[in-house]
Amino acid sequence: MQARSWKNRLADPSERTLAWLLLAPAVLLLLLVVAYPVGRLIVDSFYDIRITRGTAPRFIGFDNYVYAFGDVLFWHALKNTMIITIVTVPGALIVGLGLAMLANLPFRRKWPVRLALLMPWALPLAFVGMIFAWFFHSEYGVANDLLRRLGLEQQIWFNSTALSMMAICIATIWKTSSFMALILLAGLQTIPASLYQAAEVDGATRWNQFTEITLPLLLPSMLVALIFRTLTAIQSFDIPYNMSGPGEETKTLAMYIQGSAVDYLDIGYSSALAVFMFLLSMATTFVYLKFVRADKE
Repeated sequence: MQARSWKNRLADPSERTLAWLLLAPAVLLLLLVVAYPVGRLIVDSFYDIRITRGTAPRFIGFDNYVYAFGDVLFWHALKNTMIITIVTVPGALIVGLGLAMLANLPFRRKWPVRLALLMPWALPLAFVGMIFAWFFHSEYGVANDLLRRLGLEQQIWFNSTALSMMAICIATIWKTSSFMALILLAGLQTIPASLYQAAEVDGATRWNQFTEITLPLLLPSMLVALIFRTLTAIQSFDIPYNMSGPGEETKTLAMYIQGSAVDYLDIGYSSALAVFMFLLSMATTFVYLKFVRADKE
């Protein structure tokens, strides 16, 4: 009877059964490409796995995590990651908002403007890092050439931690602001033009329209853009690596994980660091989602 019941359900499924049948492939794929790798990563973080030793993995509990909290290089890499995140996320949002509002103007032909927004985001991260490494080159870079033309002192950008981080942040903002602009542009196009027309009739200035209409209605799109941009900022690797190399001064958390896994073949410790990055990303997403829920209520 039970088998016949399942056959009847499959032959004439209810809405709930149909929903599960349609979602099953996506759930299985998600488990395969997300749940299993993350689970394996967590398991490996509790083991001493060093390929150079040629010995079997040894269970050590939380020793990798304890070592990380006393690791000066870990805290330095985390600090650099936080600097990039704190500087580039608001920077990309401000620049992206300006670009989105510019692209939303009633141009006669809008596609060249929107194509220009897409081009920086379409460039590979490693290529952007190489471009800006040349841009800030101490001898023949564009930045020093501009300083010389303005009568200012030229800089050796990658000989100073502060200047290196500044150059990396500028490159990251240039690369990611177009992504923010595309999301915000989509949000701007959902705002009815009648609201602005009514505000003009009531005598509202452009600034009043921006603060009272544009920003409040654009807030959901901003939050979505901030979630994606913050997560990619926490995982910064390509641009810092290609601009300043694997040096310790500008090393990010992702670069430190890559060095521990690839250069030193310490899979257990690098897994623990990757778990920490995963938890940091999840905590950041949770904060944003809590903010979205509070805003809706």
